[in-house]
Amino acid sequence: MTRSSTNEPENPGRTALGRLEEELRAEIEQLKRQLQDHKPAHAGGTHVLEHPPRPRNRTILGLLVLIAGIFVVAFFAGYVPRHRTALQLVTEAHAEEESLPEVSVAAAIRGSSMGNLVLPGNIQAVTEAPILARAEGFIQRRYVDIGDKVNAGQLLADIQAPDLDQQVTQARAAVQQTQADLERATAALEQGKANESLAKVTASRWDNLAKRGVVSRQENDQYQAQYMAQAANVRALDRAVAAAKGNVAASQANVARLTELQGYLQVRAPFAGVITLRNIDVGALVNTGSTLLFRIAQTNPLRTYVNVPQVSAPEVRVGQTATLSTADLPDRKFNGVVTRTANSLDPASRTLLVEIQVPNPDGKLMPGTYAQVDLNLPRKDPPLLIPSDTLVVRSAGTLVALLDTNNKVHFQGITVGRDLGDRIEVLSGLKAGQRVIVNPNDSVQEGVKVHPAAGK
Repeated sequence: MTRSSTNEPENPGRTALGRLEEELRAEIEQLKRQLQDHKPAHAGGTHVLEHPPRPRNRTILGLLVLIAGIFVVAFFAGYVPRHRTALQLVTEAHAEEESLPEVSVAAAIRGSSMGNLVLPGNIQAVTEAPILARAEGFIQRRYVDIGDKVNAGQLLADIQAPDLDQQVTQARAAVQQTQADLERATAALEQGKANESLAKVTASRWDNLAKRGVVSRQENDQYQAQYMAQAANVRALDRAVAAAKGNVAASQANVARLTELQGYLQVRAPFAGVITLRNIDVGALVNTGSTLLFRIAQTNPLRTYVNVPQVSAPEVRVGQTATLSTADLPDRKFNGVVTRTANSLDPASRTLLVEIQVPNPDGKLMPGTYAQVDLNLPRKDPPLLIPSDTLVVRSAGTLVALLDTNNKVHFQGITVGRDLGDRIEVLSGLKAGQRVIVNPNDSVQEGVKVHPAAGK
């Protein structure tokens, strides 16, 4: 078998295949000769093989090697060009991606269905009252001081008022005097009624005699006038008795008033609480209605007032829970309940005044403490949240740079809500899951394709 001579270099793979092919052909020719030699003669002049010859192992191995070589050649002939083309495409794709601007992206996520609205508030006592003096005098004894817990009706101090005692004695004497005047007026009334009765009988008799002509009309008129005078006197005495009774009642009321004031000489707590202020000491002079003796506050429960913004005011309901925290107790949370709202917004601040009561059985919370109140407000449609450094403020408004499925930039206008620091609430303009570019630079333009990287 001759080969044409060319300028191309000889392929070693093809040379080996050619040699193998020549060996196989030689083996085949040898098998044919062996078949011719082993044909037996028969009567009919025909020959059949009594024992068919078996191919040698070397021949079978050679056939297998030939088939395998053909497959190897075909594989390398088709795979290598395609592999080179794929490598070239991958290299070009990587080069194109490396040439694109790389940006950080973040997905717009839906906020929690329970909004955590944290507002400042001042803790106050549910009930707090100043205790003033109702009687003039001197402090005789003092039984409590600031910080003492007292019960309702507990004795706090004694006031000594000798002038008040003398006034009570004088008022009681005045009652006795008015009662004596009443007795005199009553006796005079009874005497006047007797005189009126006698004058009436006399006037009736003289009237009958005057009708018979026995006496003159002048004498009859005189007795009739005496009767009328006695009747008028009785009416006057009756009014005098009523006035005397009024004087007695007034005197008795004065005694009761002064006696009641004597009861205020013992200063007692109006309700259970804590003494937060003491303004007097033993021997101090106190005046009626002007001297502050103590200040008492009820500390269990406590109340806190917060001003809820207008956007969250419709979500506040009486009975919902709230959580309070203070700077002096950072590891402890206090649970409270919304007890009442103003049901009206303050026109100056556009806020709703809300009262929250907090149980304080151990007295850890103190009135006047500054607290952070966390209102657990349910949200029917929670807003979306995006990083705060994704916003782009331009003349067209507030925008964000979105990425589509092909990683192309599109600037979308949005409506923002509350600023939560590192996050911004988006009320409209975005959908959950959309990707926004974090901190976009000048290379981020409308329609530009970029290379996204994991952001916040």
